[in-house]
Amino acid sequence: MNQHILPGRLRRALALSALALALTGCAAQMAYRDGRDLIEKDQVEAGLLKLQEAIAADPGNAQYRAAYLQARDRAILRYLDQADRQMAEGQRDLALQNIQRVLALNPQNERARHALRLLDMAERHDKLLADAAALVEKKEFDQAKTKVEAVLTEKPDEARASRLLREIGEKNPRNGGETALAKAYKQPITIEFRDAPLKQVFDLISRRSGLNFVFDKDVKADTRTSIMLRNSTVESAVYYLLMTNQLEQQVMDANTILIYPNVAAKLKEYQETVVKTFYLANAEAKLVANTLKTILKSRDVIADEKLNLVIMRDNADAIRLAEKIVAVQDIAEPEVMLEVEILEIKRSRLLELGIQWPTGATLTPLNSAGGTALTLRDLDNLNRDTLGISALSARLNVNRTDGDSNLLANPRIRVRNKEKAKILIGDKVPVITTTISSGVGGFSQDNVSYVDVGLTLNAEPTIYLNNEVAIRISLEVSNLISTLETKNGTTAYQIGTRQASTMLQLKDGENQVLAGLINNEERSSGNKVPALGDLPLLGRLFGSTKDDSQKTEIVLSITPRLIRNLQRPEASATEFSAGTEANFRRKPELSVRTPVLLPPRGAPVQPGTPVEPPPSAPPQENGAPGNVTLSTSQPGPATSVTQQPVQVMPVTPPPPTVPPVPTTTPPPAQTQ
Repeated sequence: MNQHILPGRLRRALALSALALALTGCAAQMAYRDGRDLIEKDQVEAGLLKLQEAIAADPGNAQYRAAYLQARDRAILRYLDQADRQMAEGQRDLALQNIQRVLALNPQNERARHALRLLDMAERHDKLLADAAALVEKKEFDQAKTKVEAVLTEKPDEARASRLLREIGEKNPRNGGETALAKAYKQPITIEFRDAPLKQVFDLISRRSGLNFVFDKDVKADTRTSIMLRNSTVESAVYYLLMTNQLEQQVMDANTILIYPNVAAKLKEYQETVVKTFYLANAEAKLVANTLKTILKSRDVIADEKLNLVIMRDNADAIRLAEKIVAVQDIAEPEVMLEVEILEIKRSRLLELGIQWPTGATLTPLNSAGGTALTLRDLDNLNRDTLGISALSARLNVNRTDGDSNLLANPRIRVRNKEKAKILIGDKVPVITTTISSGVGGFSQDNVSYVDVGLTLNAEPTIYLNNEVAIRISLEVSNLISTLETKNGTTAYQIGTRQASTMLQLKDGENQVLAGLINNEERSSGNKVPALGDLPLLGRLFGSTKDDSQKTEIVLSITPRLIRNLQRPEASATEFSAGTEANFRRKPELSVRTPVLLPPRGAPVQPGTPVEPPPSAPPQENGAPGNVTLSTSQPGPATSVTQQPVQVMPVTPPPPTVPPVPTTTPPPAQTQ
């Protein structure tokens, strides 16, 4: 009984399994069909979910998987294109939605992640530019320029940052605001020292400006210096003191400066270096690196040609100069679109008329009657019956053939400045060369090379700043005339060619036509019966004449259209100060300042009241060394504060309080 029950249960299990498989297959097919319909209705996400259901129901079906991947990739590409366009138009919220849709479909999509980083960077740039604009309104140009340059470092083509940087350059003096010191470094000052100790001069400048000066142990304490500056700044005073005494400075913080001797050992010890990475968009890393090595004499310059970047290590002044040089060199190269029209006109005429008579006859002795070979005795009996003649035939030729053909090629090719472009319209004809080795048991080897037959155009443009394009053109038209066979059995070709080379200069959009490449061939051949074929009218009955005429002309039309030309940079980017041969130290601000006004003698200074200076009196001769006059003024109404003359001694005491002295411009020197 169990033997009958088991087969029945097995049949039911198999039937249920088959039914389940059938239902699963139907469900997968329905999900696949629904997914395709939803995708066609632009309901991509819902359609992809249906396709995923079909794949889950039938994992081994390659059709479902291929349809899902294809639909997903198309949707991702469309969303990313929309996001790029919306980011360019400033619609960042919509762009973020499309990026999030892409990441929902494929979280590992690198292009979507990059777009997300670009959105974050754009928001950060907006905040930096807003802060920079607010700083410009407050006339804090140094901090504003720092923020704008940070934006341009990450995105050199940011138009808003470029406009704001130009605005800062217009409102701020050309060389102003380049140092990172405190505002006291820019205070106006009038200073006079004659043969005074160097450290005492720095001490008085420190009292007036609030700056801290720290000296290296090798700076000589007995060094004396003379300096006379009127209506200058603390920055200029420090700069000229350093230059005239072979000293160098190192900015320690916002108001502290280290002074040390300008010697190689001290420069190596104190001068800080900066590592800068230049990511190049257009220029080649190798060329930029060579430029920096040649102009800045920098040794630590690395060019990564694979990533197209340059890494440089040098002092801060050299890095700042390198930024300007790279900005001028890293610009897009000009490009031009060459619109070429090539027309080949070919006309052929063939006329063949007349009767072609046989040119000869062959007489052949017949075999003997017995079928044996002929002998000399048989030649004695030659007659009409024993001689055979070859077949004779005449042909009437009446043929005329006319042919006209036009070959038109209209290629358009885009090429960069001073790069070669080649256009080939034709065939490559194989040429086989056989090489046979010498010696016993030598073998032969066939080498195949190809010859271009057809129309070949080479063009090399040179784009000028006045929107003119010089084009070096080389045109070659070749055709296959005949095929030759050598004694060894190899095949050679006879190729006819026409070439033209020229150099022309055209404006943007100007058309130039090159014509006159004409090939005119006329051939005439005849087959006539002697004497009879030369008769004036009846000669056609006793001969055949063939006239062949072929004429080919090549016309070339070329029009250059500029896609992008070289943009001239601003004057400030093409010419700037680069320091001296030994040092890239920057000069202080060179703008003209308003003279410092001094109060009249015995009159107290009222804050906010303009004071006119009296007529200048000539300075007294034999002035005592060490006399100094310091004058400072703040922005606003013209005010003057005069430091009383102080006699410089070897030891620096506090300046004594003395009665006011007569104020003139320049102030008179005291007598020792």
